[in-house]
Amino acid sequence: MKIAIYPGSFDPITNGHIDVIERSSILFDKVIVAILDESMNEEIIFNKEERLKLVSESILKFKNVEVEIFNGLLIQYAQLKKARAVIRGLRAISDFEYEFQMALMNRKLDSDITTVFLMPHQKYIHISSSLIKEVASLGGDISSYVPKHINSLLKDKYK
Repeated sequence: MKIAIYPGSFDPITNGHIDVIERSSILFDKVIVAILDESMNEEIIFNKEERLKLVSESILKFKNVEVEIFNGLLIQYAQLKKARAVIRGLRAISDFEYEFQMALMNRKLDSDITTVFLMPHQKYIHISSSLIKEVASLGGDISSYVPKHINSLLKDKYK
């Protein structure tokens, strides 16, 4: 069985993430969306249990996709899950340098686990969870970038 891990904070999950999950689900027998327990790089607005619920509700149509929370080193988690690949989304050139460094480090830690880069659909290429939170906090319309249930939650959170 070909298993892939798609890690991230998913705070919140966006339609760009879902697009990458959909394409990953076609390429792999099983995809585990691995939600980071904590993120050192950004302010989290939904706790891990909320993110687990939001992601789970967003991916119901994908029968070979699971959602879990993890912490620690990604490669160790991938080894534990017997994954052969790590999925990473690339939106723009600015993502590439960081993702390239991470892929090389992960390869050094375990050369049997391959990093696969997927670009979201062009209509989502400019969005990120951070941008979604910023626009939502200022009352902007994010409805075309997140699932309906997340749009409603963000509106409530930023009233």
